[in-house]
Amino acid sequence: MYEKELEALKKAGRFRDRKVYDVTLEDLASNDYLGLSRNKKQFKKAVKMVNEYTTVSPKASMLVNGYHPIHRIFEKTLAEANDFEEGLIVGSGFLANMALIEALVRKGDMLFMDEEYHASGVMASGLLGERVVTFVHNDVDDLREKLEAHPAHRQIIAVEGVYSMGGDLCSKEIFYLANEVEALLIVDEAHSAGVLGENLLGIFEHYGIGINERHIKMGTLGKAYGSYGAYILASETIISFLENRAKPVIYSTAPSVFDTALAQVNFDYIQKNAKALRKKIAKRQAVVKKVMGVETESLILPIEVESNDFALFMQKGLMSQNYLVGAIRQPTVSKPILRVILNLSVSTKKLHHALALIKHNTVQ
Repeated sequence: MYEKELEALKKAGRFRDRKVYDVTLEDLASNDYLGLSRNKKQFKKAVKMVNEYTTVSPKASMLVNGYHPIHRIFEKTLAEANDFEEGLIVGSGFLANMALIEALVRKGDMLFMDEEYHASGVMASGLLGERVVTFVHNDVDDLREKLEAHPAHRQIIAVEGVYSMGGDLCSKEIFYLANEVEALLIVDEAHSAGVLGENLLGIFEHYGIGINERHIKMGTLGKAYGSYGAYILASETIISFLENRAKPVIYSTAPSVFDTALAQVNFDYIQKNAKALRKKIAKRQAVVKKVMGVETESLILPIEVESNDFALFMQKGLMSQNYLVGAIRQPTVSKPILRVILNLSVSTKKLHHALALIKHNTVQ
């Protein structure tokens, strides 16, 4: 029924399928930035935490009776650590973006979204019709022009702390501009929480931005936090509004109790070991500088390649050397890239070797 469409994807080098990769491959592809997916000690702590309760699964939506004490503990932990009034746990980052954008942008409001914002936000913005404006990636001047050209009851800006494909940080000036015009600011911290800041809390901490009632922080648990799920941090008013209007919150079964417990113990681990983890992050960024001659402030290194076929060829070749990297193609990116993650579970020596192999085969 869809054979022709699949064949077209194959000819364009854009065909994808699920694979169970060899677990012995050095993981330079996933978003497991701190390597916590392999930490069995933390896993056992989460099991112990869940076993302290009679109920071990969510059972229903949070507004029925699926809201578990572990959910509340985690929300309060994150809110207090990040200096927000309130928190809300959500089933996934995709659902969190759907919840925020679909619910918060009301009649008379305008959403201003970075053109490289995550696909979940783009999909949600499709529900808004003429209430959404896209601005040039990380361009504060373009954003200012569009804010001035589109006055609204509420102006809402959506950006990412670290952009998932480019690995670049959101411009600090955008935070200042949002404050200046008193716009609501949604910051997707999926790739910055656990990576940036003195305590690895993310972009707000990295820039020293004081939290106010117009700030909204969204993050995921399936990346640096080594689990699954997501969270939203905001003012008490905004969180209450989401509880009443956000369909992914109202109509979805509550997030996994165990995954929330795992995120809780991993978050505690990150806070306790932030200094040591920052040193490991800096060492891997130094390897990138030494081998590739570029600087990165995140743990994402994108390397543009000539074609989709070559991206897949490089991925296969690196796998033969025991390294797994991402071969990212359209529509995720406009031009194909090798996406290398500076995973802390991969030694600096092996990272150096993998980057040297990539440089030898891609840099002319």
